[in-house]
Amino acid sequence: MEQTLKITNVLADPTRYHIYEYIAKKHKEVSVQEIADVFNIHPNVARLHLTKLEDVHMIVSETQKTGKGGRPSRLYRLSDEVIQLHFPFRDYHLLAKIAIQAMMKLGDAGKQALYETGKNFGKELVVQRIPHDQSPQQLTFAEKAAIVKEAAETAGFYPAFEYNEKEEKIYLQIFNCPFKEIALQTPEVVCQMHRAFLQGMFEVLFPNIELVEMENMTNGCDYCLYRASLT
Repeated sequence: MEQTLKITNVLADPTRYHIYEYIAKKHKEVSVQEIADVFNIHPNVARLHLTKLEDVHMIVSETQKTGKGGRPSRLYRLSDEVIQLHFPFRDYHLLAKIAIQAMMKLGDAGKQALYETGKNFGKELVVQRIPHDQSPQQLTFAEKAAIVKEAAETAGFYPAFEYNEKEEKIYLQIFNCPFKEIALQTPEVVCQMHRAFLQGMFEVLFPNIELVEMENMTNGCDYCLYRASLT
């Protein structure tokens, strides 16, 4: 409860909250000067906000030499530590572990059920965002890509999208995997379920999609990268 109070106190400041949101969506390290410029505040104020966020382990920092013989600069990025707020305490992480282990004990049938469930949830996330007066066939490529991106953001993936309409390919970078902690324990099962989740998202709008995993956080990468071929 003490940590929960510290975090809520830190995020109670609107500017500080938006700074954390900015860092989360930036996907890269930021400097004090960058935050000062973006939020139109003095560098000393920006440094104070960043220090507050670091004190509750929401971000971390490290010094980086400039190579010009000057004072090393300090860069900030999101912490890898899981931040959870509970009112009252509920351990959904434990529930997820119990559910996945139970499914695995059922063998191939349990795994298949897990993948199909993940795929259905992915589909539902996208279906909810299609305008009621339109069908997927009536949407343009750009509109479909925007819907998938919005759904991925809602799922908490902090995604980065790159799409080529001519080649009919979408590259999806996922910087925040909601399943990361569990995936590190059972990567084969959890990552396959996550892939099925994404497959379901894309299939609603692109029925003939081929989804290929190119990078994976569990292998030490900074993000998961998928290529969706839509032909």
